[in-house]
Amino acid sequence: MSHPENAAFDRHMLEALVCPVTHAVLSYDAARQELVSRAAGLAFPIRAGIPIMLVGEARQIKAD
Repeated sequence: MSHPENAAFDRHMLEALVCPVTHAVLSYDAARQELVSRAAGLAFPIRAGIPIMLVGEARQIKAD
């Protein structure tokens, strides 16, 4: 069974995931399909419903 690129992210999974850098809570950005670690200033992409929790794949975000 194939998964479309924009497959829905299982939001229950978010409760089990933490930032691999800071171990802080992540927030889900549905519009960008990312998991955001404000503590680390990184946004981890979600591809085909799978969070990519690799620092090398993360996007730098501005601190608030």
